Amino acid sequence: MRPLSLGIGLVLLSVFGMPNTLSAEVSGEAIFQQRCSACHSTGSDRLVGPGLADVTSRRDPAWLKRFIMAPDQVLASGDSIATALFQEYGVAMPNLGTTDAEADALIAFLGAAAATGGERTQPKTIAVATAEQILLGQDLFQGTKRLTNGGPTCNSCHEVTNDAVIGGGVLARELTTVFSRLGGPGVRAILGSPPFPVMQRAYQARPLTDPEVAALVGFLQQADADHALHQPRDYGVKLFGSGVIGALLLLALYSLLWRGRSRGAVHQAIYDRQISST
Repeated sequence: MRPLSLGIGLVLLSVFGMPNTLSAEVSGEAIFQQRCSACHSTGSDRLVGPGLADVTSRRDPAWLKRFIMAPDQVLASGDSIATALFQEYGVAMPNLGTTDAEADALIAFLGAAAATGGERTQPKTIAVATAEQILLGQDLFQGTKRLTNGGPTCNSCHEVTNDAVIGGGVLARELTTVFSRLGGPGVRAILGSPPFPVMQRAYQARPLTDPEVAALVGFLQQADADHALHQPRDYGVKLFGSGVIGALLLLALYSLLWRGRSRGAVHQAIYDRQISST
C-alpha cells in the first residue's frame, strides 16, 4: 500500500462527501462510521479509497489534519501528495466542512485503531447479479420503475453509456466505468450509505433498499462490461435539428390557422368610407 493511502481515503470520503452534521462531542469512531467507512477500512484493505492503517504515522500530523479539513484547498495548492492521490484514484476528495475538533477526534480514532490492530472493512466480493436483477437495475436507473422509498432516479444526475437506457443528467460523474474504478464493494457501499453531500441529502430520508442496491450494482457491472458495444450519445446536432424542424412545422401550422385573417388594418374600411363621404 502506498503512503498516498490516506489522502485518498479522505479523498473518497469527501468525494462522496456528507455534510457536517456531527458535533464536536461526537467520537472519532462515530465520525469514521458515518463519513468514512463506506469508502475506507481502518486496515490495509483498499475499498473505494485506500486503507487507512497506520496513516497517522505515515503522514505528517499537521498535513493530515489540514487535508481532512480542507482537501480541496490542499489539492488546489499543488501539494505533491494530494496531487499524487488524485492521479492514482481519479477522485478529488470534497470539502466536508469538518471542524477542528472533529478532525482531531478522527485522527485520534485512526491512531487508536492502528495501535490495537482494529480493522473495519467491507466485503471484498459481491454476489453475481441475476439477469432479473440486472433488468431491474436498468429500470431503476432510468426511472421506468420507481424506487421503493421515492428517492430520485440515478439518471437525473448521472449518465451511463448504454443503448438500453435513456440519456441521463450531467450534474454528477458519468458512471459507465464506475465498476472498474471503484469495484463492486465500493459501488455497493456508496449506494447503501452515500457519503457524497448532494447524494446523502437526496437519499437521507429515502434510502435505497438492499434489493435495489443489489440490482443497481448488477446493472452498473453489466454496463461497464459491455460499454464497448454501446455508442455514447451526442444530442447536440440532433437536438438542434429537431428544434429547427419543430419551428418550421409550427410556422406552417400557424400559417394554415391564420390563412383567413384580415390582411389590412382593422378599421381601414371605416376610414375609407369616411374619407369618401367628405
